[in-house]
Amino acid sequence: MIQEQENAITMQPVVQRLSSLRRLLRPLALAFVGIVLLSLGVAYFFIFIYRTATLPPMFSFITLQFLPLWARGLVFAALGLIVLAVGIWQLSGVAVISLDARDTSGEVVLAYQRDQMHPRMTVISGGAGLLITASLGRTAQLLTCITPVQDPVEYYYRASSLFNFENVVFVVPTLEPHEVFVELDDGQRFNIKHNIAHDERLAQRHIVNIYIGDEHGPLTTPLQVTQVALDAIASADVIVFGPGSLYESILPNLLIPDLRDAIRRSKACKIYICSLMTEPGMTTGYSVGDHVRQIVRFGGFTPDYVLVNAPRIDAEVRRIYAAAGQMPVFLTPEEYEETAVSTTDRLTTRDILIEGAKVIEADLATAVVQLTASLDHPGEGRTVRVLRHDPEKLATAIMEVWKRQ
Repeated sequence: MIQEQENAITMQPVVQRLSSLRRLLRPLALAFVGIVLLSLGVAYFFIFIYRTATLPPMFSFITLQFLPLWARGLVFAALGLIVLAVGIWQLSGVAVISLDARDTSGEVVLAYQRDQMHPRMTVISGGAGLLITASLGRTAQLLTCITPVQDPVEYYYRASSLFNFENVVFVVPTLEPHEVFVELDDGQRFNIKHNIAHDERLAQRHIVNIYIGDEHGPLTTPLQVTQVALDAIASADVIVFGPGSLYESILPNLLIPDLRDAIRRSKACKIYICSLMTEPGMTTGYSVGDHVRQIVRFGGFTPDYVLVNAPRIDAEVRRIYAAAGQMPVFLTPEEYEETAVSTTDRLTTRDILIEGAKVIEADLATAVVQLTASLDHPGEGRTVRVLRHDPEKLATAIMEVWKRQ
């Protein structure tokens, strides 16, 4: 009894799909009769040619002359049934609407395409930005978050336990964490964990190089990439870079040769979510184009799309960031020279091409009130307004980009 129920459940999707052909039974029957008659006519024509003309030996092989008549008939009948079954199955995936179903407006739906399945997404980011992107899990078949090479994955699993993420897994790019160092424009080298953005002495500096290694130089031994990270890249429909710090969250994983090569080979749609603000001592003075050029430089590929926050930032929020030495990341006038205009269902955008990447300006951020506290004086806290990427807006923008593919 249980086995019969399981078989019934297994066959239900097949029966449901084939039932969509019920309106086509008569047209299909007439088409089948027509094909049979046409086949008989073609067969008689070939018989006439076979008996009256001299044909090459290949013709005898194609028509299975080396088999008895009954075997030839069986082979061709079997092939015909297989092709017919495939055709009917594909036809059952097309929605059929009777012309009698027209409404009073006189409009007729001729056809429609089934909604695309949710894409498989892989995210390369870190810190709070990775947790923001993890909320995209509900719009994906599976969302794989590859954590920065210098971070332990436990941090992200502990932080994610505070949220209700769906279809999300966190994986590490290498078997063990590795230190990432940066070199500033004045020659100083720092571990990326130094918290450069909050070091007032470095506020006017910017990074000119990044590598995996130590203060003496890059690592010389090969890095072993995890298979789960490579599989996540290979199976992805969409690869999202960000949101997050360019040098802390995104570029570190692009320094891993095998992972970088896998990204370059991938046919997935590659989307970079550009930072909202510059980072003192790291990306001081950077424009959108500067961010993209660093990805091209260290990653060896150009993102297909770059998402940039477009709306005007509140004056109060701008003053808070300016006091910390941060400015909005924007497109320079030169970067507006090569443009293209496109419109989708939810976004009307102006697209700018930078290094071959299509830049899409959209509303991606929200100003929120954040409570901050000092580790030295945990009892003393203050609230400030900060700008953060909005998960809902990001999800909408990314899915719109995906639909373009």
